Amino acid sequence: QIELVESGGGVVSAGGSLRLSCVANGRAFGNCAMGWFRQAPGKDLEFVAIISADGGGTYYEDSVKGRFTISRDNAKNTVYLQMNSLKPEDTAVYYCTGRSSPLLYSGIRYYTRVGDYGYWGQGTQVTVSS
Repeated sequence: QIELVESGGGVVSAGGSLRLSCVANGRAFGNCAMGWFRQAPGKDLEFVAIISADGGGTYYEDSVKGRFTISRDNAKNTVYLQMNSLKPEDTAVYYCTGRSSPLLYSGIRYYTRVGDYGYWGQGTQVTVSS
């Protein structure tokens, strides 16, 4: 069991950058693939990125590829989301997530579904102004 706490959200102008952090409280962090989802007003939760437990593998939603980078520091029980070249459409509440498996790919698909994740943070608001 792990608990997740996000930080780093805020208001930024289009083209700017933010780095989200997510600290995990629990010994299982090093065995968990970690991800980020987001939810814009009036929309469903949307997958953003995932990183394997050892940090060696990552996968991104198409609209953030080349702009966002997910990383982790297992010694600090922390996962990050570096967001560059932000756009107004990136405005959303961002959630840190974790799954009790080290892998990001099942052999058939990447773990991009809400139901793939058992651990969720409380969310942090990111607002990008035009």
